[in-house]
Amino acid sequence: MIPLSYYVVVSTLMFVIGLVGVLVRRNFLIILYSIELMLNAANINLVAFSHYLSSMVGQVLSLFVITIAAGEAAIGLAIIVVLFRKRATTNVDELNVLKW
Repeated sequence: MIPLSYYVVVSTLMFVIGLVGVLVRRNFLIILYSIELMLNAANINLVAFSHYLSSMVGQVLSLFVITIAAGEAAIGLAIIVVLFRKRATTNVDELNVLKW
């Protein structure tokens, strides 16, 4: 059986990689992918602690997080398509459409 600390370490590494991707990258697609990576890291923690505590609460909550991540990806990709058609770029620094 794999110890709980291994899951926490893997989840922490995934979350840090996602956080660095959000803070460093300027491409909107990479930022969305990094957010998905951070949500998946949270899911790993939820399922690992749920198994460790013999409770189904973490697994059910993980399903809600997956649902929210799918909605976020769909809405984010729709926004990217609209902005790319208008500005022909996915660089976050060049997108100032929401400014007056």
